[in-house]
Amino acid sequence: MSSATLEKNSSALTDAESAAAHLITVTFRIRRFNPEVSDQAVWEDFQIEMDPKERVLDALHKIKWELDGTLTFRRSCAHGICGSDAMRINGRNRLACKTLIKDINPHKPISVEPIKGLTVLKDLVVDMEPFFQAYRDVMPFLITTGNEPTRERRQSAADRERFDDTTKCILCAACTSSCPVFWNDGQYFGPAAIVGAHRFIFDSRDEGGEQRLEILNDRDGVWRCRTTFNCTEACPRGIEITKAIQEVKRALITRRF
Repeated sequence: MSSATLEKNSSALTDAESAAAHLITVTFRIRRFNPEVSDQAVWEDFQIEMDPKERVLDALHKIKWELDGTLTFRRSCAHGICGSDAMRINGRNRLACKTLIKDINPHKPISVEPIKGLTVLKDLVVDMEPFFQAYRDVMPFLITTGNEPTRERRQSAADRERFDDTTKCILCAACTSSCPVFWNDGQYFGPAAIVGAHRFIFDSRDEGGEQRLEILNDRDGVWRCRTTFNCTEACPRGIEITKAIQEVKRALITRRF
């Protein structure tokens, strides 16, 4: 019995040592802001042991749960679907739940800060209300007239494909908060709102295209885009945002959609 116990303990120790062998020390440099303490943001470093195949979100969890419970950030599904954990990681907008530590050079300090262009409430949490208001303003829902149909509104595969790309948006704000125009003037609708409008403007079942185009024809609308491609590069879902914006501009000129 004692021999079997020793062998079992030895095996468990070997497994633990094997797991530990994959860990590396990573420094996370996080921009902290607490309005109840100071009106100035500060950078704070945390050194933790992580498997480089883990995600930045895993590291933030470890820091919050083991080192500093006051660290504040948003997250929900942790699988790149809800869009809650968009933040600037090493100077680029990313989802923390989709960013692997090994892919962002863990041998140097990894900077984590809130997305730009929106008011920081605390640490990595920003006020999303202006972002969502712009989205609501473009009426992101199906608009129809006449009697309610007795069956589903049918659509061809080709018609569905016309706006398929822009249905992928998860409203993470990574695109909008990467836009220099939005940084300089928060009145600009921003890429995400235009993507939301595109999804319905080019839907063959919708009858509100003209209304949305007039909304986006405003001085803070689609013409503010300077085609820098920041939004397309920042999108974690791979949406061709700049292309969608150009299609909305073209529809405004030709009134064909």
